[in-house]
Amino acid sequence: MEGLGNESLGYLGAGIGAGLAVIGAGLGIGNIASSAAEGTARQPEATADIRTTMIIAAALIEGVALFGEVICVLLALK
Repeated sequence: MEGLGNESLGYLGAGIGAGLAVIGAGLGIGNIASSAAEGTARQPEATADIRTTMIIAAALIEGVALFGEVICVLLALK
């Protein structure tokens, strides 16, 4: 049985990294949505402010996830 080569390890690392980036982004956005729904339920008059803050935070999380995906693609294509 032959060991994994450098190229194979690069693909494995890229796959694991991409999966972790997507899982992390999903968990982060899920937590934001949960908190926003709870905040809206507690204080309905603040819905617009809560929505705006939620969208900004979700965009930042997606930006970090996209950055992680790009790094993984670069690792796979190395």
